[in-house]
Amino acid sequence: MSSVQSAFWIVAMLVVLAIAFDFMNGFHDAANSIATVVSTGVLKPQQAVVFASFFNVIAISIFQLKVAATVGKGIAIPGVVDQNVVFGALVGAMVWNVVTWWHGIPSSSSHALIGGIVGAVIAKAGAGSLIAAGVWKTVLFIFLSPLMGFLLGSLLMLIVAHLFRRVSPLHVDNWFRRLQLVSAGLYSLGHGGNDAQKTIGIIWMLLIATGYSAAGDKLPPTWVIWCCYVAIGLGTMFGGWRIVKTMGQRITKLKPVGGFCAETGGAITLFLATALGIPVSTTHTITGAIVGVGSAKRASAVRWGVAGNIVWAWIFTIPASAFVAGVAYWISLLLFTG
Repeated sequence: MSSVQSAFWIVAMLVVLAIAFDFMNGFHDAANSIATVVSTGVLKPQQAVVFASFFNVIAISIFQLKVAATVGKGIAIPGVVDQNVVFGALVGAMVWNVVTWWHGIPSSSSHALIGGIVGAVIAKAGAGSLIAAGVWKTVLFIFLSPLMGFLLGSLLMLIVAHLFRRVSPLHVDNWFRRLQLVSAGLYSLGHGGNDAQKTIGIIWMLLIATGYSAAGDKLPPTWVIWCCYVAIGLGTMFGGWRIVKTMGQRITKLKPVGGFCAETGGAITLFLATALGIPVSTTHTITGAIVGVGSAKRASAVRWGVAGNIVWAWIFTIPASAFVAGVAYWISLLLFTG
């Protein structure tokens, strides 16, 4: 096999690995879209995953590819990324996703991927090869996205409680069982719109680095866009049930009205971040919104110990995935050049 053919198959293998990560992202983060709607009994689990998957995919027609541009061109200096960096980034992210899924911890696939890119780039060329603005913008929203979700979720809960204060609980429950279908659909749109673009970005990064796409292209190839949106939708259909339980019941007990407020607050946050091109964590966002809804009722309604454990997982996500990615980068040197 010639060196050109060998290089092609390495790129093809990495594209498949990236799409596998995208599928895992949907699988891992399915809980973000469906935990509340399943836990409140509005949809059965099998119905919910198909519902969320549909909205994941149709997000392709709604959002511009600003998040993909940030990941593909805004994290590392052009010329530093190569096939070894992409391999390290994907392995680092996937290993962390498997570990947190296995333990039922709702960590961030998004930040695992960013951490993977950071770790692999540092392993190759040092921290000076990172684009500080892109990295810090992402890190900042580790804290801002759950805070925005918290504030919007609690604010919506207080507004709804005031507006429906004279309506019987039974009527409120019936109304919001229907409205939660709207909020769950919106959240699933935001999930697909933000998360699928992260994988689009890393494949685009790979294609630019290997000469299959020009650095000056304003959009990645169409086949990349479709593959990533379909992959995350299929991943969501298979669902990560371990995390559904944590998100939907262990943090706070949700009713349809609370599920509606949490999903709507989270959806607003995701729509805003995607419009700004910021790769945020759907996990952080919905967790903050759920905590906000619970605390709007009373502080004791939130199991703060569970929420605290989740926050620790958030803090460790980027450094842990970066470390694994750095190791994977060195391994890739042996695999691809050794």
